[in-house]
Amino acid sequence: MERPSRLLLVSELRVRNSAYDVSLSRSLLTWKRRTSSPVYHPFRPRFCVPSFPRRQASGGCHSVSVSEILSVREEEEESGCRDDGSWKQIKESEGKDCRQAFTVLYVERCQQHRWRSAEVTFTCPEAALCQRWVNSIREQLAAITSRPKQLLVYINPFSGKRHGKRIYEQKVAPLFAQAGVTTHVIVTEHANHARDHLRTEAELKKFDGVVCVGGDGMFSEIIHGLIWRSQIDGGVDPNCADESLLPCSLRIGIIPAGSTDCICFATVGSNDPVTSALHIIVGDSQPMDVCSVHHNNTFLRYSVSLLGYGFYGDVLTDSERKRWMGPARYDLSGVKMFLTHHYYEGTVSYLPARGIMGTPRDASRCRSGCVVCQHNRRLISEKAERYQVDEEADRESEGEWKTIRGKFLAINAASMSCACPRSPKGLSPAAHLADGTTDLILVRKCSRFDFLRHLLRHTSKDDQSAEQLDQAVCTRDRGADSVRGSD
Repeated sequence: MERPSRLLLVSELRVRNSAYDVSLSRSLLTWKRRTSSPVYHPFRPRFCVPSFPRRQASGGCHSVSVSEILSVREEEEESGCRDDGSWKQIKESEGKDCRQAFTVLYVERCQQHRWRSAEVTFTCPEAALCQRWVNSIREQLAAITSRPKQLLVYINPFSGKRHGKRIYEQKVAPLFAQAGVTTHVIVTEHANHARDHLRTEAELKKFDGVVCVGGDGMFSEIIHGLIWRSQIDGGVDPNCADESLLPCSLRIGIIPAGSTDCICFATVGSNDPVTSALHIIVGDSQPMDVCSVHHNNTFLRYSVSLLGYGFYGDVLTDSERKRWMGPARYDLSGVKMFLTHHYYEGTVSYLPARGIMGTPRDASRCRSGCVVCQHNRRLISEKAERYQVDEEADRESEGEWKTIRGKFLAINAASMSCACPRSPKGLSPAAHLADGTTDLILVRKCSRFDFLRHLLRHTSKDDQSAEQLDQAVCTRDRGADSVRGSD
């Protein structure tokens, strides 16, 4: 059993007109309403009480994890206390410190994975106690090393419904300011502005992370700029398909302001800008798999979500010509490509993942601290070490490549679920974010009716793989490291 944290500070404080027992440990801030005394009187503080506050379900007890406290500030109060215990507003005497209240801003968890910023104000019987509480909370927040202090922010003013700049200024910037996060903001002026700036001009050592305000295309720009820069700085040739990618030294945050916001929805569980901003402030992080696409020893692009050839690739290509339509362009392009019903004849080769946990048809979903991702990453690291020692033996232990030939409506490799508001479970609901594998989904040539049923299942909340039709239309497998295709 986990040992309870020692209490750092315990006092009897006032919230509005009620008395509360307030305690602070290294992990929790707790305030519980007192029921024994109907009238509030200033209480003397107590320290280092050995008992540990329990999280209770009653309405009078509240607990907030220290890791989810955004900030604390002192409040200017012009108030005094008479001997009878009632509070009366008076003029502040010259030279007297009347800061006897402090406000704690913290994360409040709501439904559907949404977070909100909430606050509570505590009033102390004396200014010295107030200062002690403020200093203690700030010391605990300063000890959290994962929190960013300086961020490089790129805003795409043209993404989605062109609300990116307004979303940042009205919803995100105030939260960053309250949390003491300084930002350097760049509003992009053209396509690949952020990518090119990250590759050549950005002084990355000055920042703790990069934040993009926009959609999946904006996130792709950040990925291509930052990962490319990491490979060049690390001496890795991006055009060499056999090279392992070096991880980025900076974390990437996403403020959703696009049309689908698939990356944000699949990682955070919501496409809400405030929720994403709060995750960034508290220092939450989620590792992600990145794959590179090459052709004839030439680097083409990086991918973190879906590699699509056939139907989905055609939809994206056609929709790019209709960006003026906003999010509706995907519906129009989707209908157009469905009626065209193109199929492609070719060969797909892939290396099946061996010895890993999980399959593409698991009912479990990838979450923060996922056991599957941790196990599979450890397995891949061990294989990489063996490969350096004995390259030939490791290749033999990996097994043989599988090859599938046929006529396909769509060839997809999903590195994450690709969930979004229109497809709550995504194309591959059991795909993991950081397990070193990709889910290969081959949609063979079939009738328009069967293909329509396949597409409609992605819009429901049921698992698509439960239907027998999926077996006839789709081939699903989990591959490791790479997938090859040819026309």
